[in-house]
Amino acid sequence: MELKKESNAVAIDMLLIVHSEKRRAAQGTHSDPQAEPDARLQRGGGLPGVGNGIRKWQKLEGNDLHGTQLTVEVHPRDAMPQFLKKFSLAKRLQSDKNGNTRPPQPGNKDAFAYPWDRSSLKSMPLDLHQFEKLDTYASQVTVKSGLDELVSDLLQEAHSDLERVRAIWIWICHHIEYDIEAAQEKDRQAFKPTDILRTQKANCDGYAGLFERMCRIAGVQCMTVPGYSKGFGYQTGQSFSGEFDHAWNAVYLEGRWHLLDSTWGSGLVDKVTSKFTFLYNEFYFLTHPALFIEDHFPDNKNWQLLKPPQSLRQFENSMYHKSEFYNKGMLSAHPDVSMIRTVNGKATITIESCAPTLFMFMLNGKQEHGLLSLQKNGMKLEIYPPTMGTHKLQIFAKGNSDIYSSVLEYTLKCNFVDLGVRLPAELHQPVGPSWFSEQMGIIKPSHPDPVIHTRDGRCSISFGVEEGTSVLASLHGDDGPITEETQRRYIFQLHREKRTELKVQLPHAGKFALKIFVKKRQEPGNYIFVFNYLLCCTNTKVSWPMFPESFGNWGQDNELLEPLSGVLPANRNVPFKLKLHGVAKALVKGQDTWPLTLSHEGYWEGSCSTAGCQEVYVMVLENANHNFYSYILKYRVNTQ
Repeated sequence: MELKKESNAVAIDMLLIVHSEKRRAAQGTHSDPQAEPDARLQRGGGLPGVGNGIRKWQKLEGNDLHGTQLTVEVHPRDAMPQFLKKFSLAKRLQSDKNGNTRPPQPGNKDAFAYPWDRSSLKSMPLDLHQFEKLDTYASQVTVKSGLDELVSDLLQEAHSDLERVRAIWIWICHHIEYDIEAAQEKDRQAFKPTDILRTQKANCDGYAGLFERMCRIAGVQCMTVPGYSKGFGYQTGQSFSGEFDHAWNAVYLEGRWHLLDSTWGSGLVDKVTSKFTFLYNEFYFLTHPALFIEDHFPDNKNWQLLKPPQSLRQFENSMYHKSEFYNKGMLSAHPDVSMIRTVNGKATITIESCAPTLFMFMLNGKQEHGLLSLQKNGMKLEIYPPTMGTHKLQIFAKGNSDIYSSVLEYTLKCNFVDLGVRLPAELHQPVGPSWFSEQMGIIKPSHPDPVIHTRDGRCSISFGVEEGTSVLASLHGDDGPITEETQRRYIFQLHREKRTELKVQLPHAGKFALKIFVKKRQEPGNYIFVFNYLLCCTNTKVSWPMFPESFGNWGQDNELLEPLSGVLPANRNVPFKLKLHGVAKALVKGQDTWPLTLSHEGYWEGSCSTAGCQEVYVMVLENANHNFYSYILKYRVNTQ
């Protein structure tokens, strides 16, 4: 065979590929670094409208080879093929630097059971703590000259094939930036390793090709795998056809193939600003194939490394769990399909996690129209779309970090709206007590369920409170003149033997959010929202007044028995009965002053006339040697 010598006398590599007569040709793919925490950041997947140089590979349905044909691919030694001229079910007879022939295509021994068995996120046992020293070293290695020297430097601290692969992975993920502009070019040129090292930029085939080349230099068997991905631009339930939009790698370790994606391991692209941000993602290193298939569908089903392999239709219809779903410790979600329909105006979603986790949701970008309750290992969400039609539901999880990350997205189809299930806009998440409220110091609640129904518009809720913890509550509804000033006046808080009781009187029928806040008394800062109850009353005759206004000197252990209404009738003698701790004297002041006396049962009792006054105060003298009285309660007198 004669090869035409180039004028610049560059060295020529010959790549021999044996393949079936049903040859499948492909050119380079691209993918930019799937929606993550704020839904603006996207990880790899094909950008719509680009990749014109990619031809869809012909589908080869059988494993039978009906003859072979020898093909020669010629390219400069330093150039990476525009993509891999790889053919399904073909053996690439290429040797590593030690002269070892590549292993054959993956077989049964490489296949993992599908669906995921929850054993591990990885395809082989790994102790990530053992990589800490190597990771630190590899991330700090700098390019001095060429690729060979870079790999040589990286391998100084690597003593096994696994560690060699890890060092290369860490370096690429921390040094190669996703080249968004190049990914969007119609006539994209192949990424040469020298150009990647110089610019430290690449698209997905650049990442995958560089990874494969570095592994070859390190003596590790590696393949580049093209296929479809659920990354940038992916829409729930979309179909895949035409050009492949992504590429990743398979490495041969300990006698078995394993999968990784350094493009998606490196960082994220903000789809609004089109800026890349380095944000390392461990999930895509040696990912368990039953999880990898959720967003990576290879050209050749053998590279799924699954038994049984999944069809393209299954890939399209399967639920897409983002990497953060598993990074945050999620195990499963139900329904396990991306498109769900409401039943009688409601949809229910449950998530199982391996540890207690905080969740939140957004329906069409707002935290409304749902009841999210935390469970010991997961959560339950009931969604009530406000209108018929199609809705976008996003679910976020917090995990061990301080940031909520997007873990699931559903498309909701609603063909019926239950107008009787209108939830208050101020109903925040979560609803009902849980492991989180217990962690925050609220224990043994009288009402474990998040929804409380009351016929007469009143209810009493109690729970234990850890020592040193203060509790604050407020009532919120969509109807009526409830302002921030009066949100707490429909709640009266009592303390009895390490338990807090909240007496609630609703101003009218409807649905209300009863928010619970806590604060450690010795710690600075504001009260922290913990959870809320949903209070429901259908009795249209309900019209309770506010409780009396309490002041700072109203002690935590004080108890008010009567009068509970903050509005007193005019021209009446009104009885008073309170339990007050640590006071020497108590009185009620209207137009005149009325002393209260301490009974044998420990209650301060007496009465007051409301004639001729608009306000009535309860006052106490804390020290018998002083003459200064403090206001603790205030009532308004009804002048009508």
